Amino acid sequence: MSEIFDPLFGRDRLQVVFSDIARVQAMLDVEAALAAAEAKAGIIPKIAVKPIAGQCRADKFDLAILARDAAGGGNLAIPLVKHLTAKVAAVNKDAARYVHWGATSQDVTDTGLVLQLRAAIAIVEADLARLAKALAALAKKHKSTVMIGRTLSQQALPITFGFKVAGWLDAIARQQVRLAEIKPRLLVLQFGGAVGTLASLGDAGLEVAEALAQQLKLTLPALPWHAERDRLVEFAGWLGNLTGGLGKIARDISLMMQSEIGEVFEAAGEGKGGSSTMPHKRNPVLCASILAAATRTPGLVATMLAAQVQEHERGLGGWHAEWQTLPELMLTAGGALHLSVGLIEGLEVDAKRMRENLELTNGLVMAEALSMALAQKLGKQEAHHLVEAACKLAVKQRKNLREIAGKDRNIAKHLNAKQLNRLFDPANYTGQANALVERVLKPLR
Repeated sequence: MSEIFDPLFGRDRLQVVFSDIARVQAMLDVEAALAAAEAKAGIIPKIAVKPIAGQCRADKFDLAILARDAAGGGNLAIPLVKHLTAKVAAVNKDAARYVHWGATSQDVTDTGLVLQLRAAIAIVEADLARLAKALAALAKKHKSTVMIGRTLSQQALPITFGFKVAGWLDAIARQQVRLAEIKPRLLVLQFGGAVGTLASLGDAGLEVAEALAQQLKLTLPALPWHAERDRLVEFAGWLGNLTGGLGKIARDISLMMQSEIGEVFEAAGEGKGGSSTMPHKRNPVLCASILAAATRTPGLVATMLAAQVQEHERGLGGWHAEWQTLPELMLTAGGALHLSVGLIEGLEVDAKRMRENLELTNGLVMAEALSMALAQKLGKQEAHHLVEAACKLAVKQRKNLREIAGKDRNIAKHLNAKQLNRLFDPANYTGQANALVERVLKPLR
């Protein structure tokens, strides 16, 4: 985490969830819930619960000391349990005997992480909903705003801006569905003891596990997942997928912001998008930050994939590699999402410039429309040859294809001036763009 760079990349909103003190508190929440669950199952005395829970406050712990001791223990849970036990003993020696009863370090670490992820997902879901709403409004508003569609970075055929936005929106809607599908698999308890069998709790193991899951409002999985990391890897993949989709939006917008194109702009404002030397610049700074996130996430996802291969019942190294990677991935993806909300909500659209850009090729982008109309009279092959020759002549003479077509006797005898005018109006050749936009918007209503 960085106080300097995190706001630039939109990560500051999630800092509170993944700060060091939040991580310690999440683990302490598990310890407090464990004591309550075990008391409910009759494993530890009920009078031990309050003294244990009363010390499960992160502000009672020295993080620097925990960090120093974690380096020797190999994980944060070991010194945390040691210091928690000492604090409980200071107020109730008998209760201190039951701290962390029957659990293992990974139980507390993993379940604490799940609690953090649950809090972060709530923030992400709100931003996803906000982004979808902003995209839907933009698609609806510009459903009939004609612009040029581009393939392989070249002008292709007319589309509408609403159609382009609907593509972005449809992808975000799919991300919402994917997240809803992943959550029940991800937000589950980790509790199994040393090798996952709950042997330390005897016959009461599953009873305690069920009570602990209820205390933390998590699902109890079929069995512990100490070395089966597919849940976290699936979520990491979703975060990477999400950020890649946001990067696509940012890439499109940044290209449309180029001076030569000038079709859309990030919201203007004091200190936004300026240059240190060029007063005229209006840089796509939000797009830059989103694209930076999209560039970083694949490597983080790859680390999670590599860490998935873990040994036997508890992993060595792979589990440890997740501790910083997944929170970093969550911060990066969540930051890009938050910036995307601001990007779309403040986006300025220049419909006039979009229309002007349709004319840059002197009517060549309407060649397909002309060819298809002629094909109904002459057949596809002959029509193609006629239009191809007309295009070459238009380029050579630097004239509009409409003018060349109108003067070509082989074309004019099949299509009159009124028909040609209609064919060369880009608004008449956007196909089913409006209907397709409605197909995206309808389920969201």
